[in-house]
Amino acid sequence: MTTEVVDPVPGAGAPHLPRQTGLVQLLTPEGERVQHPDYAIDVTAEELRDLYRDLVLVRRWDVEATALQRQGELGIWASLLGQEAAQIGAGRALRPDDTAFPTYREHGVAWTRGVDPLHVISLFRGVDNGGWDPVATGFNLYTVVIGAQCLHATGYAMGLQRDGAESAALAFLGDGATSQGEVNEAMIWAASFSAPVVFFCQNNQYAISVPLERQTRIPLYQRAAGFGFPGVRVDGNDVLAVLAVTRAALAAAREGQGPTFIEAFTYRMGAHTTSDDPTRYRLASELEEWKLRDPIARVKAYLSRTGTADADFFADVEAQADELAVRIRRGTTEMADPPGRAMFDRVYAEQTPHLAAQQAQFEAYQAGFEGGGH
Repeated sequence: MTTEVVDPVPGAGAPHLPRQTGLVQLLTPEGERVQHPDYAIDVTAEELRDLYRDLVLVRRWDVEATALQRQGELGIWASLLGQEAAQIGAGRALRPDDTAFPTYREHGVAWTRGVDPLHVISLFRGVDNGGWDPVATGFNLYTVVIGAQCLHATGYAMGLQRDGAESAALAFLGDGATSQGEVNEAMIWAASFSAPVVFFCQNNQYAISVPLERQTRIPLYQRAAGFGFPGVRVDGNDVLAVLAVTRAALAAAREGQGPTFIEAFTYRMGAHTTSDDPTRYRLASELEEWKLRDPIARVKAYLSRTGTADADFFADVEAQADELAVRIRRGTTEMADPPGRAMFDRVYAEQTPHLAAQQAQFEAYQAGFEGGGH
């Protein structure tokens, strides 16, 4: 983990957050609490245990889904392995009235918003387009188009602003998405209108196979200065630091102080998706190095060292993870395939004549196979 001191981010136009001079970290990889002059956090023992439970259960969900894809039960899976702390910390920083705009990897954030894992899995199994309610959960549908959700989040935040709502939008993106035009356009609009939006970038070091050093000449968080709002780099494998930094940024957004860019410095331990082979573009030694910074191990070490949790607690969490894995596996294999015409049903709230004609044509085509004549 880098700890180098870098040039401060110019923040004169948006002084609501402290000037950033390096990586924000509150829990070391060895599980030791450290203080940061600008980002204090006060969490109870119960809250710490809950964060650990979140991390373990979300990883188990991810491992099970990866296995299901390998067994042919899912079309593809985008693993979050290694990024659990970034997602749980950011997700738990949201208030119920805030809204998250994910990419296609934010399973941990979905978990914090109460989205059933099977609703996410059904999307990757191809039986629907995502079965959760974005309004009820405050968790928008997954966006596969790289960076597009940043525009959605900014537009939504501007709507909140005009409605006088005291809530915020949280847009998730990866390091590769920062090269997309949509992301830069969203940041220009967010800065121009002081929109209550936070851009949360999970820098997992690779845009599929392209390493970060080929994408940018400066740390990603420093790009925020060019747009005129604060940028913060946080240890993305430290759930406490992510929670503290995201809380502060969301609070500033709700108070009318405009956007913030958060760079969660983390690592994708697995493949980009199950269609990818990371052994073709990165060294095994690099992965081994990052395993020493595992986001779950450091929380467990802290809980054990401080006596905040005992062996019974850890055993109970593992039992809950086993139960979740069974539920996910059973629920996935029992998902019924929808009728072919169902793909036309939820394209629009009210079906258009053109789409109705397509559906009728498709149903007629399918009917041609009935009777065994083909």
